Amino acid sequence: MNKSILKELQRILGKNSLLTSWEDRACSSYDATGQSFLPDAVALPETTAQIAAILRLANEHRFPVIPRGAGSGATGGALPVAGGLVISFARMNRILEIDAANMIAVAEPGVITGELQAAVRKHGLMYPPDPASLKFCSLGGNAAECAGGPSAVKYGVTRDYIIGLEAVLPTGEIIKTGVRTEKGVVGYDLTRLLVGSEGTLAVFTKLILRLLPLPEAKSTFLLTFASLAEATKLVAEILAAGLLPCTLEFMDKTAIAAVRSRLSSPPPEDVAALLLVEFDGTADEVARQAGRFAAFVRQKGNCALRQAADEQETAELWQARRSISPAVLSLRPHKIAEDVVVPRTKIPELVAFLELLAAELNLLILSFGHAGDGNMHVNIMLDKSKAEEARRGLEAKERLFRFVLSLGGTLSGEHGIGITKSAFLPLEIDPPTLCLMRRLKQVFDPNGILNPEKIFP
Repeated sequence: MNKSILKELQRILGKNSLLTSWEDRACSSYDATGQSFLPDAVALPETTAQIAAILRLANEHRFPVIPRGAGSGATGGALPVAGGLVISFARMNRILEIDAANMIAVAEPGVITGELQAAVRKHGLMYPPDPASLKFCSLGGNAAECAGGPSAVKYGVTRDYIIGLEAVLPTGEIIKTGVRTEKGVVGYDLTRLLVGSEGTLAVFTKLILRLLPLPEAKSTFLLTFASLAEATKLVAEILAAGLLPCTLEFMDKTAIAAVRSRLSSPPPEDVAALLLVEFDGTADEVARQAGRFAAFVRQKGNCALRQAADEQETAELWQARRSISPAVLSLRPHKIAEDVVVPRTKIPELVAFLELLAAELNLLILSFGHAGDGNMHVNIMLDKSKAEEARRGLEAKERLFRFVLSLGGTLSGEHGIGITKSAFLPLEIDPPTLCLMRRLKQVFDPNGILNPEKIFP
């Protein structure tokens, strides 16, 4: 990126809004993958018009533009792999509107997810998507990756709550998609196309979000099992029994060990797996569901059941669950973190396969995640400085993907493809469909300047 382009960017953005020092560029060079690519510069826009001007300039001079939220992504979607300009949304972080009567909010992409949840809660409302990183991830990044979270089993994922967008196309045009109403079927559903497109089709500048009434009550249960197979089998049985938890989370023995020190009353050492199950709704609904659930579990007789006594105990259990991803690095210095999805009834087969795979390749492999919707987080722990161990880790990743697809599953439930899974995309997507996706990318981004080298192999 030459000096004349940098000068023009500075004219568009204003003083102190274009960062070019090594230190500032380094802060936007990495994400949760642990990989790092240094951009040529970092832009801190404050308006949609500035972003449109940046993209017009990028098309004229053919330099890459990479949208970046909070940098918490797990597949490299916000990494500037080809250099270029990172657009940071740190200054586009305002909640523009909360319309409590119509249960919608309008927010800029830099708003932290947990902060939006706290703001709408004051109006007796909730924004259901709840990724584990909600205290620091941003709405724009959530929209780009179609983030999920523990509540997805009942409430769905990010795409179910974004009903409209303001966005800038790679060619600089500003578009508005979707509606502010409960229904709307005018034209193609561009909102659903853009959500989950990993920053490759458009840059989001405003999000119109659907909200729900805040549940009146919650009840949280911890189930511990001596058998891994019994734990995973029970997941599908709970839902088949007509029980509808708002969360149904799974942790295997290794994941439990990683967060044991974070619990004031940790489960016994011989526990092989646990389920964290929560119900929400009106006080009457929760009491009825909780009673049915407790009776159902006791009838099974294959686990120990504990109900959280108060909000403090519930918060402790959830803190332990949300801490797994960083906590597992105490077991090995590196990890390959995958978020595969299988049909719920196939979870026992997946977990059994992981046990065999770990033994065969002499690797530490742990699993946890959103068992209620089949979205399992598989962490392959290793030391990448050891070449042979790193090779076995990559072999485990490919064999995991092939096995998941053989079960009728998918390679990603919420992390996206980015750069870490792009080589495996043809395992799941057939050639004609992949070709259509590439053609869509070409229509939106004819010069290939927006977040290049992502998704497609």
